[in-house]
Amino acid sequence: MVKLKAPGFSKSMLLLGMLFLYLPMVVLIVYSFNSSRLVSVWAGFSTKWYGALFANEQILSAVWMSLRIAFYSASMAVCLGTLCAFVITRFKKMRGRTLLSSMITAPLVMPEVITGLSLLLLFVQMAQLIGWPVDRGMATIWIAHTTFCSAYVAVVVSARLREVDLSIEEAAMDLGCTPLKTFFVITLPVIAPALVSGWLLAFTLSLDDLVIASFVSGPGATTLPMVVFSSVRMGVSPEINALATLIIAAVSVIAFMAWFWMRRAEKRRLRPR
Repeated sequence: MVKLKAPGFSKSMLLLGMLFLYLPMVVLIVYSFNSSRLVSVWAGFSTKWYGALFANEQILSAVWMSLRIAFYSASMAVCLGTLCAFVITRFKKMRGRTLLSSMITAPLVMPEVITGLSLLLLFVQMAQLIGWPVDRGMATIWIAHTTFCSAYVAVVVSARLREVDLSIEEAAMDLGCTPLKTFFVITLPVIAPALVSGWLLAFTLSLDDLVIASFVSGPGATTLPMVVFSSVRMGVSPEINALATLIIAAVSVIAFMAWFWMRRAEKRRLRPR
């Protein structure tokens, strides 16, 4: 009976998985330097599409709006998600805790079409009742993205809060710290890596969202995924390849910096004193 060598088999599967995930990105990056407008025909090396990209005001405006919405949504989602996670993990005897946990988990499994439609109906009813929002735009997209991003942040932060040693917080309060000061001095530095991870996750989800933004946006608010989707429907443009290459480069740099910072923070935390 022939036995498979586990290390060799694992490495092969890992290599196949990495190729499956990253080979399409490599092809996209290569063809962003194609001099031909046809993305399926290689006609030589050129960087002209990057120049055309920076001259395209529609794409640049959509990028700037998407970045602002993603930043605001991720920041607000971290605040709301951390509060929800703290309530769920620390107030276990609170009435309605199970209901709150279910409501936080619901956006994770709810189809985006249902979420987008429900938020659209909410904004329409609010406009009829109180006169706001007059027009759907950046503010409505920000509220919608914050709504579903908060659930992801709450899950990430609550997992970290369950690992925190409560005796340290109790010792700080025994020494005279108020609960609020204990949170900022003791708890917050410990869960900081989870907050950064939650913020990056929320930022990515907001930047990548197409379905919900399509429901709650108006004529004057167009995000980057909406521009890319409408452009690809008419045929893939080399400018889109150049834009995707820049996004991949930026995300890779940010992810590496976040990983390096969290790794150093974790080492300092585990270092014997």
